[in-house]
Amino acid sequence: MARAEIRHIRTGTLIVGSGCAAYNAADWLWELGERDIALMTEGRETGTSRNTGSDKQTYYKLSLCGEEGDSVREMAKTLFDGGSVDGDTALCEAAASVRCFMKLVNYGVPFPTNEYGEYVGYKTDHDPRQRATSTGPLTSKLMTEALERRVLEKGVRIYDGFYVARLVTDGESICGAVALDTANLSDGNFGITVVECRNVILATGGPAGIYRDSVYPPCHTGSTGLALGAGAVCCELQEWQYGLASVKFRWNVSGTYQQVLPRYVSVDREGKEHDFLNEYYADPFLAAYNVFLKGYQWPFDGFKVNGSSAVDLLVYREICEKGNRVFMDFMHDPKGICPQTFSRLPQEAYSYLEKSGALLATPIARLEKMNPKAIALYAAHGIDLKKEYLEVSVCAQHNNGGVEVDANWQSSVQGLYVAGEAAGTFGVYRPGGAALNSTQAGSLRAAEHIVYGPARSLSPRARSLSPRARELCMESAESLAAMLSSCRGKESNVVRRREEMQGRMSRACAYLRKVPDLRDALAQTDRELACFAEETRAASDAEAVQLLKNYDILLTQAAVIRSMIASAQTAGTRGSCLVLDEKRGEGTKRGLDKSGKSGIMSERGEAPVPEDASYRGKKLCVSCKDGEWKVWHRDVRPIPGADDWFENVWNKFNDRRKIK
Repeated sequence: MARAEIRHIRTGTLIVGSGCAAYNAADWLWELGERDIALMTEGRETGTSRNTGSDKQTYYKLSLCGEEGDSVREMAKTLFDGGSVDGDTALCEAAASVRCFMKLVNYGVPFPTNEYGEYVGYKTDHDPRQRATSTGPLTSKLMTEALERRVLEKGVRIYDGFYVARLVTDGESICGAVALDTANLSDGNFGITVVECRNVILATGGPAGIYRDSVYPPCHTGSTGLALGAGAVCCELQEWQYGLASVKFRWNVSGTYQQVLPRYVSVDREGKEHDFLNEYYADPFLAAYNVFLKGYQWPFDGFKVNGSSAVDLLVYREICEKGNRVFMDFMHDPKGICPQTFSRLPQEAYSYLEKSGALLATPIARLEKMNPKAIALYAAHGIDLKKEYLEVSVCAQHNNGGVEVDANWQSSVQGLYVAGEAAGTFGVYRPGGAALNSTQAGSLRAAEHIVYGPARSLSPRARSLSPRARELCMESAESLAAMLSSCRGKESNVVRRREEMQGRMSRACAYLRKVPDLRDALAQTDRELACFAEETRAASDAEAVQLLKNYDILLTQAAVIRSMIASAQTAGTRGSCLVLDEKRGEGTKRGLDKSGKSGIMSERGEAPVPEDASYRGKKLCVSCKDGEWKVWHRDVRPIPGADDWFENVWNKFNDRRKIK
C-alpha cells in the first residue's frame, strides 16, 4: 500500500484529553476570549473522569456551610501540610476552589444544599474541616458531562479518536504534537497526524496503565510518558493511593461500603470459606471497627497498619500469600455483629449508624438506608449485592505525583501545561476529593496564563511557528512511522508484554516495597525499554496505538520505580506504602496476639523502615533527557505571603489583564 499523506492540523493551543480538566481548560480559554484552540482525545467516552467514582465521590472545596470558620489560607495550609507539596500551587487550588465549584453549580452539577441554600459538607480523609461535598457515586461523570455540554455549545474544535503519541519540542519549548487517527490506522501511514501549536494542555489523567491491580477503568492508561519523552520534569511519582476496590467491575469500596460493616470472607482453591478477619482478631467488635474506619481511612496508610490498614494487609495476605480470593458479603453480618450487639461497638461507629437510622439487621439493609445509589451502581454493572458476594483486592487508585508544574500549571517545558491528575501538585497525603478541585483550579490557571501571560504581548506573526519548528514536527512524525513499521511481525506480543509489565509492577512496586525487589524490577524495565523496538511485535497496523501505549507505560514505570527507590532510601515509609527491611524484622516474629494490638507486621516478621519526616519539606524530582536519567530532591516552595492591600492588588490585576 502506498504511504498516505501526513495530515496537518494547526492551532494555537492543543488540549489533550476529554475529562474534567480538559473540558474545563477549553471552556475557560473560550470564555477568556481565546478561539484558536482544539481538543484532541482518544475517545470522548473513555477516561477516569467519566468512568470512575466511589460510594459518594467527593469534591473538596472551601467550607460554605455551618458555624465553623474557614479561609483560603487555612485550606491552602491543609493541602500544604500533606507533605511534599508546593505552597503556591496549594494556595492557588484553595483560592480558586469556590470560583470553580460555583461554576459547576451554575452549569447544573447537582451539589446538595440545605433548605436555606447552604452547601453542606462532611469530613473526608485528611480533612480537618467539613469541606467535602458530593453528588453521589458519579460526581466526576456529572462534572465532565456538564462541562462537555458547554464546550460543544461553544463550537470548540474536537478531534475524537486521535491518540497523541509524541510531544515535539525544540529543546525548550513546545512546537507541536504527533497523533494517530485511530479510524485510519491502516492507511499506509498509521493515521499519523501532525499538530502544529505553541501551547499544549496535557489533561490525560494519572498513569493508570502501569499496574495490573488497579481501580482505574481499563480504557484509561494515562500519558505521563508523553511529558517524560518531551523532557519535562516529574515529581513525587512514588506517592500513590492504594485501597480496597472491586475487581469484576473496578470501583472503590470506600465510605458507606465499609461503614455498613460488611462481612469479609476468603475462599480457598477448594472452595472453602474463611472468616479471616475473625481468625486474626479475637474481638469481633475490634475487627468490625477497623472495617468501619476504612470508610473514613480508605487509602492504605503505612502508619495505620495496626489499625484500619491492617484490613488491607490481611486481604493482601489472603490473596498474594495464600492464593485465596477475597469477597465482601453484604448479605450477612460479621461474626458476633447484629442489632442486639451494636451497642458493644466503639461509640464512633455506633453513633454513625444510629444518626443515619441504620441500626438494621444486615449490611445490605444498612447500605440501602444510607446510600441506595451505591447498590444501584453495581446493579447497573451486573452485580447484585443483595444476592452475591463482591470480589475485592487492594488496588492502585490515584497518583499524588505527576508532571512538575508552577503556579500557572506550566511544566519545565515552555508552553506545556499539565492539569488534573497528570500534574504533580499533591505529595504524601491529600484530602479526599482534592483531586477533583485540582482538575478545575489547575486548568483555570493554565487558561489564564495562556490568555494573559507573556505570550499575549507577541504579534500573531511572532506567535506562529518557525520553519525549524515545523521541520521538527515532521521529523518526529517520520521517525514514529519508521519505528511502527519496524515493529511489524507475524505474531503479536503486545498484549502479553502489557500483562507482564503490569504484573511486575503490582508485585514489586505497590504498597509493600523492598529496595532489592524495586531494583530488580527497574533492571528488567530498563532492559525492555532499551530493546523495545527490537522485541515488540504487532501483527497489524490496528495494534499501533496499543503498542505505543506499552512504550508510554514502560517509560513511566522507569520513572516511577526510580522515584520509589530514591524515596525508600531517604524518606523511608510514608503515605500509602510500607518500605520493608527484612533485617530490621529479624527476631521480631512471634505468636499472633489475638487482640490485634501487637500488629500484623510483627506477625510477618518484618519491620517498616521508619520515616525521615524532614523529606516532607522536599519534593523528589525525576527527568529523562537524551536517555539520561536524573533523580534529585528540592525544597518545596512555601505558601506565598499575603499581599492584601487592595490598591496594590487592583493595580497588579489591571496590569495583568491589560485593563486601562
